[in-house]
Amino acid sequence: MLEDKLLIWKFNRGNREALRGIYEKHKDDLVTLAAALLTDVNLAEDVVHDVFVSFIESARKFRLTGSLKGYLATCVANNARNRIKANQRRYGMALDGANPTAADSDSPEHRAMFGENLSRLSYALEQLPYEQREVLMLHSYSGMKFRTIARQQNISINTVQGRYRYAIDKLRSMLNGEVRK
Repeated sequence: MLEDKLLIWKFNRGNREALRGIYEKHKDDLVTLAAALLTDVNLAEDVVHDVFVSFIESARKFRLTGSLKGYLATCVANNARNRIKANQRRYGMALDGANPTAADSDSPEHRAMFGENLSRLSYALEQLPYEQREVLMLHSYSGMKFRTIARQQNISINTVQGRYRYAIDKLRSMLNGEVRK
């Protein structure tokens, strides 16, 4: 946290090395989050790069009020949601509907991202409704609190907790009890 504040302080003053430090520190986690939400590694990388382009544009005025990782994860989730909605408008698919990138799930990039041992979990995550997958990933992987997710999504904390609980229960049933809270 202190390291992030120092990086932000330098970033606000135009230090390119600080931006590189922020990017290198958080890019893998953010791409993994985006890939889990979008189930497409290439699109996930695009989303993360778009987030960092917007982040660069805010260089002089950005103020960190919480966790930098949480802030960036929120930006990635919002951008991923916007991409999915754009595809929904363009191709008529729902957030948790048919996934046009599922055929890419056995690509080398996907295997490298999730590893051989996590392919079942990756597949199970793809089967979750998008809203549940997003809450699960923001809470479990990015470490965001339910209250923060609720505020960010403009829904009640009970809804967030319910989505999380349903996601865990569905994963547990798909993976035969291999996933624990």
